[in-house]
Amino acid sequence: MNATVLGITVLSLVIWIGLLGFRGQFWRANQRLEVESTKRELWPRVCAVIPARNEAQLLPITLRSLFSQNYPGAFSVILVDDHSTDGTAQVAQQVAEETKQPQQLQVISAQPLPPGWTGKLWALEQGIRQAQQQTPTPDYFLLTDADIEHDSSNLQQLVTKGETEQLDLVSLMVLLRCQSFWEKLLIPAFVFFFQKLYPFPWVNTPTNSTAAAAGGCILIRRQALSDIGGLEVVRQALIDDCALAQAVKSGTKVSEKKGEETSKETGRRGDTETRRMEIQPKISLTPRTTSIWLGLTDSTRSLRPYPSLASIWNMVARTAFYQLNYSPLWLIGTVLGMTLIYLVPPIAAIFATLTGNWPIAIAGFASWLLMAGAYLPTLQLYQRTPLLAFCLPAIAFLYNLMTLDSALRYWQGRGGGWKGRVYSS
Repeated sequence: MNATVLGITVLSLVIWIGLLGFRGQFWRANQRLEVESTKRELWPRVCAVIPARNEAQLLPITLRSLFSQNYPGAFSVILVDDHSTDGTAQVAQQVAEETKQPQQLQVISAQPLPPGWTGKLWALEQGIRQAQQQTPTPDYFLLTDADIEHDSSNLQQLVTKGETEQLDLVSLMVLLRCQSFWEKLLIPAFVFFFQKLYPFPWVNTPTNSTAAAAGGCILIRRQALSDIGGLEVVRQALIDDCALAQAVKSGTKVSEKKGEETSKETGRRGDTETRRMEIQPKISLTPRTTSIWLGLTDSTRSLRPYPSLASIWNMVARTAFYQLNYSPLWLIGTVLGMTLIYLVPPIAAIFATLTGNWPIAIAGFASWLLMAGAYLPTLQLYQRTPLLAFCLPAIAFLYNLMTLDSALRYWQGRGGGWKGRVYSS
């Protein structure tokens, strides 16, 4: 029995050594948007697209931060009012008037949600379509959430990063709100787990297939978005930011064959439904060289509050099982893996110490220390006490429960619920 426990504990230690040494140095949290301002004769045109559903409370701060950007080039904002009931559109117009930027803002009302689209992506799609009618057409789209307060230099730094390094997509994991007890306990760990799942240095390496983005702040080239077929290629994705990043980095290109060309291949058929099917886009995969970048910031932040355990729980449970491709096997593997990596070390260390089994205790404490050390840079980013690093096992246990609940909600037809909408598949 002792040999089995020792083997499991040592296995956990070996995994932590592997994670720290060979998973892209994810734990260092050192991918930061730190670019110096450069003098350019011409700055690209940028249009920010904001999906907003009942965001009247936050817009006076967040929308004002966009109007306060020190960006030297042409910059406009399109806010898509997604069937709000709290006067979101009126508040947006009022903010534009107060900041003397009414010409910079365009507010449009979202059309009814069509089948096969998530609400946020459909709102973004309509905003992008509207932006493409501008003359000249924007060179970049800034896809940002209505709860993001942008630092005044954020857009200039994003564009400078993209232009200097010829990136198709630049994204920031903004600083999430961390004020309530549960936010302080759980939010930094959420960012830590995200970095472990998608190591930022791997994301930022063109030759590595790992791709991710953070939906609160994404700068994407118009041409890159066009090349992948627009947002339609990820229209059903609940984790839309990472799906978009994967499409851009993989270089999936959509080409169309018009109905006349298709009719030559299929022969002339007279019925309306057949002709409608003939003009649908045909998808071809064309590899191309693309680069994306994902980093952290402590100056641009999300104001979205998660004041209770339930609010954070719902946020995680909404997409956790989707992240596992709705697979029961992946769910079992994830729960067992999280238990082995996060729970075995402290349990083994404490009980082995009480029973005097020092080999198990040493292995358990060594894993626990490595785990805590890996978590420290993220805690420093959020200016939290280093003592929280030793609470990571308990935090991971809660996230394990959230993942299980995510699967349960999906099986009950309640998966993906957000702002009054439920996406169960």
